Amino acid sequence: MTGYGVESVYIGDTHYTVEMKSVNHRFLDIQLKLPHTLNFMEDKIKKIIKTYFERGRIEVYFNFTGEHFGKKTLVTDWSLMDQYMEQYELAKKRYNLEGNPIHLLSSIPEVFIVQEDNEQPTELVTSILESINIVSEQVLNMRKEEGKDLLFDIKNRIISTENMLSLIKERRPQVINEYRERILERIIEYTEKSIDVNSQSFFQEIALLAEKGDISEEITRLESHITHFNETIELNEAIGRKLDFIIQEMHREINTVGSKSTDHLISQWTIKIKSELEKIKEQIQNIE
Repeated sequence: MTGYGVESVYIGDTHYTVEMKSVNHRFLDIQLKLPHTLNFMEDKIKKIIKTYFERGRIEVYFNFTGEHFGKKTLVTDWSLMDQYMEQYELAKKRYNLEGNPIHLLSSIPEVFIVQEDNEQPTELVTSILESINIVSEQVLNMRKEEGKDLLFDIKNRIISTENMLSLIKERRPQVINEYRERILERIIEYTEKSIDVNSQSFFQEIALLAEKGDISEEITRLESHITHFNETIELNEAIGRKLDFIIQEMHREINTVGSKSTDHLISQWTIKIKSELEKIKEQIQNIE
């Protein structure tokens, strides 16, 4: 699910902003855009985020200004400077050179090095971790609100699936009778004579043919999966992956129903159920 959170903090001369964005993802993927001077905090920040989320791509951005953060110091390598000056004086005497070598020395990166202070005040580190909790809570609340709308839509689609499954279940006995009549008509057509429809052999053949198109087991399993789905969706915990698995099982059963049935009405209802399950599957990817 999507979500957004932002926190802006002032500590003395330092100002920082933390932004967190959440987008859909099957698993938990945390991406931190940290300044390199805060890399030592990466594990702590991720640990906090994991207490709030189990799924989704979580992106966290930091922006800092102020002298307490990233303070830079110019460091001079005096030993190297002495060697350059010594060599410059020798070259000056050998080639009768004149002038000041400062412009030359300033262009040599090894002599002057800019270093950043990697040690951050304890107050700043503590504040950053608190901000991660605050923005995580903001994102979580947005995701919960979105989740309410998703669950409402999913429950309606499950109800629609149940209704169509009931129609298939009610239609099944009539389909068996119609199937029996079609077989009888074909037997008479091909043999060009009437036969004893009450004979044991006839009923055995009918039973074998009917069994090939029997969808009673698939209907029973689908009903069981729907019950499991409805129970799971009410749990007060992370349910996204569980629902995803149940929907896969429901897809498998309804596909079998579709492949077995030759009745046009059952085929229509089967297609509609597949459509509802596909939409539910897409929505489940957004659920924690």
